[in-house]
Amino acid sequence: MGGGILDPSYGAADERRSRFIKRFALWGLIGVVIAGALFLWLRNWRQEQTLKQFLGLLEQKKYQDAYAMWGCTPETPCKYYSPEAFNEDWGPSSAFSNISAIKVRHEDNCSSGVVFDLENPQAKPVGLFVNKDNILGFAEGPRCPGPHLQILDFMRSHLG
Repeated sequence: MGGGILDPSYGAADERRSRFIKRFALWGLIGVVIAGALFLWLRNWRQEQTLKQFLGLLEQKKYQDAYAMWGCTPETPCKYYSPEAFNEDWGPSSAFSNISAIKVRHEDNCSSGVVFDLENPQAKPVGLFVNKDNILGFAEGPRCPGPHLQILDFMRSHLG
């Protein structure tokens, strides 16, 4: 005959099921938090690497290769950004010639790319846009158009 309330194994299956559900929910929550953090950390990785490559080429004084990252070459220059204008902006006599002084002040993710605000003590800040195809250009402003969720900026300003 089956055990009743006085049976020592009474309710053990319910207790195991309850522990399993709690552990499953906890590990699921941890997984969602980790996945979200990885997404926020890695979502602009390709564009960040493109910017690092561009700054590295400038530091190595490979200006033609850096100009090519804008989708331009000396043979087929960009219509609105000549090699001469590029050298004025990024060349050895420009305000951005000291690459080690350049800091990325802010990074803003747009639907078509990423805007990087570059800060330099010798010049006014400039916004660079890296599109999803990793082509560089000047940003229209320091931020992407449209409303912005300010949670990360708020956290950065309060946590250090």
